[in-house]
Amino acid sequence: MFTALSILVAALYLLPSTAKLTARPAMRASADHFGVEWPHYRLIGVAELAAAAGILAGLVWPPIGLAAAGGMTALLVGAVAMHARADDGAKEMAPALLILLVTVAYLAVALPT
Repeated sequence: MFTALSILVAALYLLPSTAKLTARPAMRASADHFGVEWPHYRLIGVAELAAAAGILAGLVWPPIGLAAAGGMTALLVGAVAMHARADDGAKEMAPALLILLVTVAYLAVALPT
């Protein structure tokens, strides 16, 4: 179960990371929507990519996965706060909330190991 959850979490981090790092128009629009300069917003994609790698490394050494998930928890709480500050509704917040919930589930499973 832990391996499957780790792969799911890593994939969930890679999807938005890839969109940011390849400068998808939707990501550029999000940066504008939140009032964040594009180069700074793109750095979030770097953090997401690093977290995905950390989660996968956590399969070998769990403390790395825990650190990656902890960092992503902070990033995702910030994402939800940015959506709230922008007066976004549940539809716009849903991806960040879903990934946050899966990350918390990962932490719940990984912490006892």
